[in-house]
Amino acid sequence: MRNTLMMLVALMCALTVCADITPAADFDLQKMSGKWYIVALASNTQWFVNNKAVMKTGTAVMVLTEGGDMDLTYAILKDDGSCFRATHTAQKTETPGRFTFHSQVWNNDNVVTIVEVVNDDYALVHTIKTKEGVSAASILVYSRTPEFSEVVQQKFTQLALEAGVLPDNAVILPQNAECPAV
Repeated sequence: MRNTLMMLVALMCALTVCADITPAADFDLQKMSGKWYIVALASNTQWFVNNKAVMKTGTAVMVLTEGGDMDLTYAILKDDGSCFRATHTAQKTETPGRFTFHSQVWNNDNVVTIVEVVNDDYALVHTIKTKEGVSAASILVYSRTPEFSEVVQQKFTQLALEAGVLPDNAVILPQNAECPAV
């Protein structure tokens, strides 16, 4: 009961923080489903600041569930040839384009908002991660290809600044080989 209450408090805090972040007006998870490359990331979290220099592109696969939620599977090839993989089921909220999930890997609560999406090209994603009562924003660019345009880079930089991310903490990730299919 205490854990459920703590999660609800954290999610309420995160939802308050992202209340000003508006999801894409034409969001359609069915059209957004499929494979994406994570090509840019911005965050002020200490973990990101400590690791941004060694981070590389990875993949995210989004799948619409029968209940309208979103299964997210991440895969990133590490330098030693092994793969970091994580899977989450993000529950839809009353707001189309906004989802919540608890990460077992990082032990945090997440509110994911799809801010802008062109389904065959790119998506700008704003995530509030809350752990032990502390919330922080992350901005990601998902691209259907390992590269993305200068226009999308500018949109990413602007969204990161609006979210309060320091300019040095907005990173275009170097390309990387993909993890083998499982």
